[in-house]
Amino acid sequence: MSKPEPSRQATQAPRDAYHHGALREALIAAAETVLAERGLEGFSLREVARRSGVSPAAPAHHFGDAQGLLVAVATLAFDGLSVALKAGDQRGGPDPVAQLREQGLGYVDFALQHPGRFGLMFRCEGYKDEALERSGRAAFGVLEDGMRRLYGLPAGANLSPQQFQALLMVWSVVHGFAHLALAGQFDDLLPASERAASLRATLAGMLELQLQALRPAPRRKPSPAK
Repeated sequence: MSKPEPSRQATQAPRDAYHHGALREALIAAAETVLAERGLEGFSLREVARRSGVSPAAPAHHFGDAQGLLVAVATLAFDGLSVALKAGDQRGGPDPVAQLREQGLGYVDFALQHPGRFGLMFRCEGYKDEALERSGRAAFGVLEDGMRRLYGLPAGANLSPQQFQALLMVWSVVHGFAHLALAGQFDDLLPASERAASLRATLAGMLELQLQALRPAPRRKPSPAK
């Protein structure tokens, strides 16, 4: 039994929607898909346009060139990461260790949910764009604030060299874990039905141990004079 041909109205719907402002979002979504499948090396405006069903000139009209589109995707990525990290703070409650642990889990969840964005966001240092730089600083600032709370520092205080090293250690753990998961390095080690829960529990345990070790020991009250 042959499939009925789509109506002219159905085939025209996406293009009609583009005229109402959806083309920019469609191009960004297509760019993310291309990045997830091919990486930055295989990215092209022509492929983005093909997947969006528009002419090769359409992406340039909205973003100027390939770098303009990549900057838009990377900016959205850092904004989304900030949201994920702040949500981790909320899940962690008042305990700074729990806040940072949940930030780390949120970081990896974001990477797994948005592989195209995640694969791009730390490879665009040469793109000089104020909005992108501002979004990147804001995301890193959420992690910095978490470390300040861990060390009992006021908002905006400078981290000591040792405290900044601790921040880089925590970031390295979650960033490396995310890349290993995205590369499928855990797939053969865990059954598919248990993989997500096992990876989450493993990362949570790793972060808990690391953060508890980094947490300053409580100050001892001076012994009363005899």
